[in-house]
Amino acid sequence: MDLTSYWFKWIVLAVLTFSSIPCLDTSTNGDSVGPTPTGVSLQLQINDTSNTDEPPPSEDQTSPGNENEFCPDDVDCHKLGAECIDCNLDTNCHYGHKQTAKCTVKDGINCIGKKTFSIEYDCKYCYQVDPSLYTCNSSSTCTVVKAPRQTFIAKCQVKSEIICLGNRQFHKSLPCNWTSGYKWSTALLLSVTLGGFGVDRFYLGLWREGIGKLFSFGGLGVWTLVDVILIAIGYVGPSDGSLYI
Repeated sequence: MDLTSYWFKWIVLAVLTFSSIPCLDTSTNGDSVGPTPTGVSLQLQINDTSNTDEPPPSEDQTSPGNENEFCPDDVDCHKLGAECIDCNLDTNCHYGHKQTAKCTVKDGINCIGKKTFSIEYDCKYCYQVDPSLYTCNSSSTCTVVKAPRQTFIAKCQVKSEIICLGNRQFHKSLPCNWTSGYKWSTALLLSVTLGGFGVDRFYLGLWREGIGKLFSFGGLGVWTLVDVILIAIGYVGPSDGSLYI
């Protein structure tokens, strides 16, 4: 074996040995006690990049005054809504009876007069107050004209000026009650005058029945008469399940 081939084998062996050693990241911080694996370093770099791209929180997001955006300035303190004051309510009160609570205006809210005052309220939980004292969202997906009448779960919010016990937001089961603009008088008029051609059914969005009435000449008059009665009593309504207006 000559000297050249001997050194060539040692060089190849050294290259293979060093290539099998995993790459180590030597750019570690002062808190590290050893090298960091490349995959972890790459993940840290990605996280650092994403953190630098994210803008710092604005003053509106962190400012305590943003929570009181529904609390106007320069009004009498006792006229502020429930979102603007903290009241000491008695949960052991007698249901339905008048109670007196001591309320204090929240920090950061400017108002006129004393910031600590007494206010009267009815001993009721918020979901027990009169329906005229809270507002709920509506639903346009449930069917109104159906027996038994369908209900949906609505999210309700007590009005600002109402003081009550418990959560001011709550869920309530309400009957489906929405409209998409169909008039009962128009549907009945079309049924009486042009019902033989299925115009009443077309108006209500019931185009399949309308085609059937059109090609059968209103079921030789029988279907037309039946539809007049059904529309008059409200049994036949819009195809989307809404109420007449």
